[in-house]
Amino acid sequence: MLKLENICFSAEGENGTKEILKNINLELDNGFAVITGPNGGGKSTLAKIIAGILVPTSGKIILDGEDITGLSITERAKKGISFAFQQPVRFKGITVHDLISLAAGKDISINEACDYLSQVGLCARDYIDREINASLSGGELKRIEIATVLARSTKISLFDEPEAGIDLWSFNNLIKVFEKMRNTLGGSIIIISHQERILNIADKVIVISGGTVKNIGKKDEILPDLLGTADAGCKVLTEKL
Repeated sequence: MLKLENICFSAEGENGTKEILKNINLELDNGFAVITGPNGGGKSTLAKIIAGILVPTSGKIILDGEDITGLSITERAKKGISFAFQQPVRFKGITVHDLISLAAGKDISINEACDYLSQVGLCARDYIDREINASLSGGELKRIEIATVLARSTKISLFDEPEAGIDLWSFNNLIKVFEKMRNTLGGSIIIISHQERILNIADKVIVISGGTVKNIGKKDEILPDLLGTADAGCKVLTEKL
């Protein structure tokens, strides 16, 4: 279980210190959780704090009873936290097979790597020897990054706005990948997103706005109010917030 206790975060800006997160308290156990809310509300900042990219101004992060607040991103990765960036990193000279092996922490076979690629909807023979470079589209990079998360099989898999920068076809396939992960991957899956289709496959929805938790509960409890009505499928989420 991941617990966030009174997490605050402030940053220096042009007009002085800005308080971005204010006393965030959350408990995230096994299952599929989506953290949503308006742009600038603190969602991505919270994701980076969980991953260890940012250090909270105050508060504690507890993983399975252990205080990991002071641990680096590398140390947290060893404890079982995976983080997928909004814009996946490109690695010139490293192949897809190399990257999946690095994620798994061992030299996995071609067949094993191909299995992970197949799980995210990629034809393995077309990708296994390709470099992680500009020749790959945003959607391809997203799915390869998810394949590395599957290869790691960690306690917590954290995705920061995975829909950012990808086309509609890739987004539709991304939803299928997350649906499969929800049904097959153990541990906690946490996604930062404001896309309704991602919200609809969540077990728990957490609404963050103005740096605070505004609401939390099962999707059936949260979405009707969040979207205006239960049938407001085409309503833009950020308009309500």
